[in-house]
Amino acid sequence: MIDTAYVTTMAHYNRWQNRSLYDAAAALSDEVRRQDRGAFFGSIHGTFCHILWADQIWLSRFAGTPKPPVPGSESSRMIAEWPDLLAERQTTDALIEDWAGKLPPGWLAGDLTWVSGVSHREFSKPKALAVMHFFNHQTHHRGQVHAMLTAAGMKPDDTDLVLVELRGEKR
Repeated sequence: MIDTAYVTTMAHYNRWQNRSLYDAAAALSDEVRRQDRGAFFGSIHGTFCHILWADQIWLSRFAGTPKPPVPGSESSRMIAEWPDLLAERQTTDALIEDWAGKLPPGWLAGDLTWVSGVSHREFSKPKALAVMHFFNHQTHHRGQVHAMLTAAGMKPDDTDLVLVELRGEKR
């Protein structure tokens, strides 16, 4: 299904895209970042918080890192202050790249079992599928942030995966 090269590529893509979006968002006022724009998580800030929350919950399942400090229902309000959100994003991106870089090839072949706090039930799925979901979820919500930033007059980088190299730099 997927291999460790996919995981490391997507981890680099994740960091590259987050840098681009956070750089664009940093040029906005806090008020503009928090403006409700009709997205599922309301604002740019709220959507960034939700993406971070989801990354942390999945990474806790994959690598045993700490879970986010709030339940999923509070994900869009997980971190109130912009500098704290930016710092936590950078830390989490480093953890994702570290995990991806050390992932043993055989790990993807097994199943992952976890209890979902959202649905209050146990799930067991192939790890490869869970990892694909992890990266797909990021991409989905980053697309929403990209659109909100564009509507706010900002110009983040293109989002094309083919523009990222294995080192995570744009071609």
